[in-house]
Amino acid sequence: QVQLVESGGGLVQAGGSLRLSCAASGRTVHIYAMGWFRQAPGKEREFVAAIDWSGDIAKKADSVKGRFTISRDNAKNTVYLQMNSLKPEDTAVYYCAAGGGPSYNGDEYDYWGQGTQVTVSS
Repeated sequence: QVQLVESGGGLVQAGGSLRLSCAASGRTVHIYAMGWFRQAPGKEREFVAAIDWSGDIAKKADSVKGRFTISRDNAKNTVYLQMNSLKPEDTAVYYCAAGGGPSYNGDEYDYWGQGTQVTVSS
């Protein structure tokens, strides 16, 4: 069993930055690929970024390339999402997930956190 807890969300002005953290617990959490997804009101969940267990392979959605960076620290069982140059359209609840991959497909992840709200004002 893996438990995931996100933190770091908040309200920021357009052009600003936030760093989300996802703290994972579980004996074998370090072997899982980790992903970040987001869901805005009235919209479907969408892929943001994912990283393999070693940190060597990372994937990002086209909408965040050049602005967001995913990383992980297996010694701390934590995955990060550094978000720069934020836009109002980045406003959503951000979820981290653990599972096989790294994959763009949320169905391939076995464990999910409760989410953290990110609001970007214009």
